[in-house]
Amino acid sequence: MSGVPAAGWNVHNVGIEMTTGGPHCPPGLEYLTTIDQLLVHQKVEILEAITTFETANKYSIKNSMGQKIYSASEDTDCCTRNILGPYRCFELQVLDHQGREVIHLSRPLNCDSCWFPCCLQRLDVYSPPGTLIGVVKQEWSILSPKFTIQDAAGNAILLIEGPICTWSICGDVEFQILTLRGDNIGRISKQWSGLLKEGFTDADNFGVTFPMDLDVKMKATLLAATFLLDFMFFEKKGRKERDTPGMF
Repeated sequence: MSGVPAAGWNVHNVGIEMTTGGPHCPPGLEYLTTIDQLLVHQKVEILEAITTFETANKYSIKNSMGQKIYSASEDTDCCTRNILGPYRCFELQVLDHQGREVIHLSRPLNCDSCWFPCCLQRLDVYSPPGTLIGVVKQEWSILSPKFTIQDAAGNAILLIEGPICTWSICGDVEFQILTLRGDNIGRISKQWSGLLKEGFTDADNFGVTFPMDLDVKMKATLLAATFLLDFMFFEKKGRKERDTPGMF
């Protein structure tokens, strides 16, 4: 997998800074044009680990060498998090190492069960904030989780298909990234973190792989899909697993 910065990049211990970018690339996403893998690490919240109080999710986004590229934080209120739990609507900000918001995600309050086909999950992706670049849309299914990655005009670009069982039991859980013809071009993997961390926290680790030459806006939308999958399938409520076979 690629992870070596290209010419024109300055690598510092505080992050990675790009000095030039393409004319069609949203500002702040230039680095995504040079990589084919991202690592997403959710931060462990001490209060949440020792109590059942739900805190706002925070993440570090890194390249394959473990260098931090972005940070992400959920913007919700206390009541929303602790009453609605994993089903909550949220706004999520992705910041570069200088604290500038480069991606904004918006998730409305919807269902995710096959019993409610008219109000399934949707995540809108903006970059820069206010400019829609992509949408992650859950498709109706009974068994395997299915999603469509759309561009700003609503055109289907890619598909995501998960396993029937999303339980993370001593192994990774993989969601395949497919073309509209069904060709596999990448994956989003929920990585096994060990018994202690899996049992007492919902701080998860993910890996995202995609083609190097994939449009940068679609790369950002696949990154956004990782957060939606985390909330839908791996976010605990009161330390209790919610997983059921299929999409019931």
